[in-house]
Amino acid sequence: MMSRRKISKVLCIGLSLLVAFNLLLVFSTKGTLQKLLLASIPKGLHRLNGGAVIQRLSHLEVDLQQLRESMKRAMKQQEEAIPTLQSVNDEEYPRQPAAKAKAHEAKNKAPGKLFPHSPLFRQWGEGLSKAQQLKAQDLFEKFGYNVYLSDQLPHNRSIPDTRDSRCLQKTYPSPLPSLSVVLIFVNEALSIIQRAITSIINRTPSQLLKEIILVDDFSSNRELKEYLDERIKLYNQKYPGLLKIIRHTKRKGLSQARNTGWEAATADVVAILDAHVEVNVGWAEPILARIQEDRTVIISPVFDNIRFDTFVLEKYGLAVDGFNWELWCRYDALPQAWLDLHDTTAPVKSPSIMGILAANRLFLGEIGALDGGMLVYGGENVELSLRVWQCGGKIEILPCSRVAHLERHHKPYALDLIPILKRNALRVAELWMDEHKHMVYLAWNIPVQNSGIDYGDISSKMALREKLKCRSFDWYLKNVYPILKPIHSIVGYGQMKNSLDQSVCLDQGPIPGNTPIMHQCHTFNPQNVYYHLTGEFYLGPLIAEARTDDRCLTDRGDGDRPTLEACSIAAQNGWHIYWDFTQGSAVINRGTKRCLEVKKDPSGTFVPVLRTCTSQAWKIQHTLKNWGLPPSQ
Repeated sequence: MMSRRKISKVLCIGLSLLVAFNLLLVFSTKGTLQKLLLASIPKGLHRLNGGAVIQRLSHLEVDLQQLRESMKRAMKQQEEAIPTLQSVNDEEYPRQPAAKAKAHEAKNKAPGKLFPHSPLFRQWGEGLSKAQQLKAQDLFEKFGYNVYLSDQLPHNRSIPDTRDSRCLQKTYPSPLPSLSVVLIFVNEALSIIQRAITSIINRTPSQLLKEIILVDDFSSNRELKEYLDERIKLYNQKYPGLLKIIRHTKRKGLSQARNTGWEAATADVVAILDAHVEVNVGWAEPILARIQEDRTVIISPVFDNIRFDTFVLEKYGLAVDGFNWELWCRYDALPQAWLDLHDTTAPVKSPSIMGILAANRLFLGEIGALDGGMLVYGGENVELSLRVWQCGGKIEILPCSRVAHLERHHKPYALDLIPILKRNALRVAELWMDEHKHMVYLAWNIPVQNSGIDYGDISSKMALREKLKCRSFDWYLKNVYPILKPIHSIVGYGQMKNSLDQSVCLDQGPIPGNTPIMHQCHTFNPQNVYYHLTGEFYLGPLIAEARTDDRCLTDRGDGDRPTLEACSIAAQNGWHIYWDFTQGSAVINRGTKRCLEVKKDPSGTFVPVLRTCTSQAWKIQHTLKNWGLPPSQ
């Protein structure tokens, strides 16, 4: 029973709150203030009575604090939006001097865009003052998305329900497992984190949501210290014990941050999310029901996109999560077996996950959680995916569970991720890819022997693989991801240089287009060349997929310029894609007997040509299987 003194105190606060609210509505001259205040007043307060009033008013101190913040934001917007008293008088009494009216018009005219080439202002930012544009651009560069706009949006904003209509007809068993939600972040905007928390609270049944665990991977932003702590206290006053925060004392990277959250979780199921998400209605029930059916399944929701500039939600189509030989994530076509079910609500078997996942908490531990040896970012999702599939689990996408993900325009926390991505990719290859691991080396243009890259100690993971009696990567390719095509005929790869000028390299040239060029040498994959014992030269990124052709260096038999053609199409058309080449010698087409050489065009630039052989020779950067070496070596 609440004491009379306590009731009086709470009622007093509530009445004061309502009086303040009505006074502000009376004196408000714009709709912005009213909308913000109406959104902050507890819903349904005027309809409650008796014991319900007492119970609802017990939270009014918290609501009042949040209202104060809304009032501050509203007043700030009012100051920007409402003209001064003098300017209002100028508008109402046009008999004042025309010069004053012109001065007022010039003063209030919005400037043009200060950053016309910034991605932030392509579809957003009309009417902002100079100071507002400067602030918005500064925040955009710092965070990679529109923090200026995020700070103005309500934390409990509504988003479109992007589920298929048949998802609304599904029912789920009761009871369902309990849920721990982990949100990981580093230097995220505070309003983004609050919007994620609010969406989880509002769109997850309270009887299922056991806790929300925040993991801060050593952020440096001041607002993520005491300000975030204050917000957590407010949430926990309304939802006792719901929120927890764990802060790393040094940067540990995505994998270890996710492990930290998993280790702290106590519910039956753990969902590990980025902090820049907004979960959609009904997102949790499909996940919990499926994991209740099968504890060995790792679940991914379907992602929608929150635009980095306008924060508009874009619905993404259903697809499965895959990767290429560099272990870059991508979306792949839906499997035919799923299409044949004619059930848009059925789980979809997926070769991989994108990073956001849900799993039975104990099962995730049994297979080793995430690999803490993966650094910073990239590849950790593929490593977990291979381990799950090869060690007795499975991965599925659930069409009826949708999460909106804010995709940054750029990642400000790491200017150059390439060295980390290479290192992590090699770690995955050495752990799980067996005799096909060389494909990762080839795709990244890394020497297979003596790469010089330290991918860390993998002995404990290899021991886990042995303990769990995990299947081979060859099994994975044949049964889970047959679209990837390992190639074992490549004997030379990397940059290819002509003896006339070692500073330029053979290059795939502009895309779209099919004319190779000579270009100043660099380290990126448009200059990757792959020579096969069978005679083909692939040029450009190594695709190596069952349904997609790599591009072959081709002599079509007419003209003096080589082309790049899809290998299968060139073969069908009778074009010449087979070449004789040994390291440090000429490149001779087997069909036409013409040589690939270079000459200078009128501008003085080298270009590749096809002609009668002279004395030009070529060298390729890396070799395999002792190819190109004298027999004694």
